[in-house]
Amino acid sequence: MYMNYWYVAAQSHEVTDKPLKVRMLGQNFVVFRDSQGKVHCLHNVCTHRGGNLAGGKVKGDTVECPYHGWRFNGEGECVKIPSIGKEGKIPGRTRIDSYPTQEKYDLVFCFLGDLPAHERPPIMDIPEWGQEGWRANLLYNEYNASYERAVENTLDPAHNEFVHPTHGYSGEKETYAVPDYAITDVPDGAGFMMTFKSPELKDNTMSKLRNFAGDLEAGAGHVGPHQTWTQIHMSPTNWFHQYTFRTPESRTRTRGYLINMRNALLDEKHDEAIQVRQRVIQDQDLVILEAIEPAIPPVTNTKEVLMPADRTVARYRQYTKEWNGKGWRIDIDAVERDAGKVVYAIPSPARRDSKGWVIDAVPIVQTATKQAAE
Repeated sequence: MYMNYWYVAAQSHEVTDKPLKVRMLGQNFVVFRDSQGKVHCLHNVCTHRGGNLAGGKVKGDTVECPYHGWRFNGEGECVKIPSIGKEGKIPGRTRIDSYPTQEKYDLVFCFLGDLPAHERPPIMDIPEWGQEGWRANLLYNEYNASYERAVENTLDPAHNEFVHPTHGYSGEKETYAVPDYAITDVPDGAGFMMTFKSPELKDNTMSKLRNFAGDLEAGAGHVGPHQTWTQIHMSPTNWFHQYTFRTPESRTRTRGYLINMRNALLDEKHDEAIQVRQRVIQDQDLVILEAIEPAIPPVTNTKEVLMPADRTVARYRQYTKEWNGKGWRIDIDAVERDAGKVVYAIPSPARRDSKGWVIDAVPIVQTATKQAAE
């Protein structure tokens, strides 16, 4: 899992003036709206004696710890300690980490890292969002699988033939093979488009989009370690463009937010049928993903036999080495080993300007590149 990226904490409608506890990157956070409706994301542990802030209340523009009433504003500063009275001086070390937030695509994104604003990788763009002739629907899911394995599944054109009966011929055609394809690199990611043979769609709704067999253009790619896009052109005019934002809760627990943009069947009455179909496809993937061993990709490709069809997966794994070299990969082994004994926090931007934090920053994986830089 990597810090210094934007992660979805929740859907916008889920964040209110009541504290919401959210698990991301192996840590707990509290998310809430202040009196002006602005969303804030803070580390969830009170620096007094470990109180669960999400179990408290929002008071004005602050969240109040349920244990002793300490209050923290949206910047993570402690602004009230009832036990010392109104005139008591509040120590600076009481502060907790506060993380930048954005509301986009009806989702609440939190930047979990310490990079200054001008260095932060952007949220994946959805160019069709809000454009005339396109309609969006959201598919939310939770599953017991590694987000990295889920990303690699999206980047894998060969699995469709065997995992999704509607996408191919279930391996019954002796002439089946994945066509050769080229990878296109983009900032912090890579992807591909290809043309392959596909059957007609027989579902009552989907057949309106594709009622013939033959060529189908599709492709996928990633932006950063956890965001992917998929384009499915079922006909020259009927397109699905899908964008998935994954939030790893732990090593093998993931939340997924798939935004499907379509330029056909735009009437709202088709939303439910399309979402049902998407759920079927996603569940087919989850049967595979939740049974993969090991649960996370191996450190070296020598422990798996990759084929030419896996070239985008291999490119993604090259990127993981680059992100490791930046010192952004959380040492989840250390975090899990210390669970129940040590509280960690994802370092926030404020840590670049001040010292003396009570809660330690999460340990990161040390690589040769990172060690040399230090």
